[in-house]
Amino acid sequence: MALTLEPLAPFGARIVDPDVDYLLESPDAPDEVMRALEQNCVLLFRGLHLDDATQLAFAQRLGEIVVKHTPGWSAEFPGIYRVALDPSANDELYVKGSWDWHIDGATMLGAPAKASLLSCRVPPGSGGETEFVDTYAAYERLSREEKERVGRLKVWHKVRADAYSTPIHLAPGMRERLEQEPAQLHPLVWTHRDGRRSLVLGVTTASVEGLEPAAGRTLLDELLAHATQPSAVLSHTWQVDDVVMWDNRGTMHRARPYADDSGRDMHRITLVGDEPIQ
Repeated sequence: MALTLEPLAPFGARIVDPDVDYLLESPDAPDEVMRALEQNCVLLFRGLHLDDATQLAFAQRLGEIVVKHTPGWSAEFPGIYRVALDPSANDELYVKGSWDWHIDGATMLGAPAKASLLSCRVPPGSGGETEFVDTYAAYERLSREEKERVGRLKVWHKVRADAYSTPIHLAPGMRERLEQEPAQLHPLVWTHRDGRRSLVLGVTTASVEGLEPAAGRTLLDELLAHATQPSAVLSHTWQVDDVVMWDNRGTMHRARPYADDSGRDMHRITLVGDEPIQ
């Protein structure tokens, strides 16, 4: 059995009738999945029932798993992170902060995450869609002159509480911690090992090195609007047991707002990055 893919619009692919046993046992499945991800940026496994144990087993076939021990991360199933507006589970910053366009790990030292797998346990009654844009395609849509200009620029990335579009309640001491964390300087254009190029944008962009603050902010806002124009956005409405996987190196994503009491409950696994932004 090989994977059957059905194109999504404007990009991405749905895995037709995904089979858990094949994904967990076939020696060919890991290469097929990762090749499909590289070609499509986002993969949808509709109705693929995975509990935490099987989600981990599947992800571990695809690469090294990020494991942390801070709030939100499972102690029973290391590598599972619960995305839910539940004060006992995690800080509101890490949930509502995802309601703006971002690349996971853009403010971290080293390589950002390679990919993530998000599994829907409880969908919201309304809202809560996850949206994606292809940042490889966003770069290619630029004119030759625009490519030459942005290809020379570098951007400072930092988590700033006042940058988010939604008011966020910060846990005690969080604002001070965020202010003390150093910013990371990245090229505006990520030149990948395979020769492709993508834009590095999102809510973490703070300033453009060498440009006046206002001019830099204008440029970043214009590029973000270019990358996220409605015709370029893939929007996924969640159903129970959906699994969506995305290439974090060539996409941006965001969740759409939903009510605090909606019960939306997602379990995420992240693959360790192997390619720094350069």
